[in-house]
Amino acid sequence: MKKQHTHRVITDYIKERYGAIARNGSVSGCCSTGCSCSFEPQDLDRLSSMLGYQQDDVLAGVGGANLGLGCGNPLAFAAIKEGETVLDLGSGGGFDCLLARRQVGESGKVIGVDMTRDMVDLARSHAARLGYTNVEFIEGSIENLPIKDDSVDVIISNCVINLSLDKQKVFQEAFRVLKSGGRLCVSDVVATADLPQAIRDDLRLLAGCVAGAEHVQIIRHLLVDAGFISVRLFPKDTSREILSSWVPGSSIDQYVASYIIEAGKPQPLQAQN
Repeated sequence: MKKQHTHRVITDYIKERYGAIARNGSVSGCCSTGCSCSFEPQDLDRLSSMLGYQQDDVLAGVGGANLGLGCGNPLAFAAIKEGETVLDLGSGGGFDCLLARRQVGESGKVIGVDMTRDMVDLARSHAARLGYTNVEFIEGSIENLPIKDDSVDVIISNCVINLSLDKQKVFQEAFRVLKSGGRLCVSDVVATADLPQAIRDDLRLLAGCVAGAEHVQIIRHLLVDAGFISVRLFPKDTSREILSSWVPGSSIDQYVASYIIEAGKPQPLQAQN
């Protein structure tokens, strides 16, 4: 019987692959050269459009932060308002954070948390170049967020939660740091069918946002168990196109899909009356 990888081995592998992307660059999608599946570079404009970004997003002066990673655009659904505090789980090179900064303005704040030091350093360099003093990048775990309780209005994430080995803890932490009435809006890869064990044991597919995907109905239950309400999950229209670009010629879309996941933290009862 094939021995399963330990949590430490998986985490170290993921950190190394994404650290390599931060150091060397990548425009091959979440399943990229540094991660797992496609070794052919893609056109960044086409890839960004496929994920749901507009041309002015790509041309917003944050170009170097756009590594072509992700499986969607959570900002298109998060309805971020001026003055809000936004937290990005697994912020990578900072692309989504820097775009969110345009929406929160000078009076808001954006925080990115990532476990890979090279990614944090890269994101900080882009924020400094743009002169954004209200964008902060912190090295840390999304299962143990270095963020105060009840301090965030909106949580976003782009194709990162699937990498976590303890998704229940991720959602519990997200619930903890959200303010009452706050909301979560993430883009992620979820399983729509049982993944073959050979896929689940493949380190490259684990780092490539595929093998760690949890079934969509389990994700729903994990969110409810963490305390969230108004849970909504739906596939992106371009899900099949996104996944096909990661693993050309494969049937991976039979097992996983790119979804938008939304949920809210309830208001206290006295605030609802």
